[in-house]
Amino acid sequence: MNILLVDDTGYIRIILKHVLTAIGFEVVGEASDGQEAVRMYRSLSPDLVIMDITMPQMNGLEAVKSIIGYNPDAKIIMCSAMAQRNSVVSCIKAGAKDFIAKPFEINTVIEVIQRVMEIPIDSKM
Repeated sequence: MNILLVDDTGYIRIILKHVLTAIGFEVVGEASDGQEAVRMYRSLSPDLVIMDITMPQMNGLEAVKSIIGYNPDAKIIMCSAMAQRNSVVSCIKAGAKDFIAKPFEINTVIEVIQRVMEIPIDSKM
């Protein structure tokens, strides 16, 4: 499975990439803002996007709307410290499939990916 990581914080992308590649996924791209995410989504066609909400240029909510407008079947998981109920609801209404609150636990990330992608993941983490 190919994944696009979108977060303006580099160490979050590093942690997620490490976790995802350790369980057999391929991170095909990394973006640090919503505009870059939309461009990369269109060129890479990843199976899954994991995206932050608060970012420069274009926030994650706007990027979700743009990606879903381009591909209504896109699988997007939001991963943000902004886990207030209204933020989560807004993201889901815009088309995100699920939400991971930061700081996250690795097992939670794996469980959410399993649920969204409807696949078993054999994690040795």
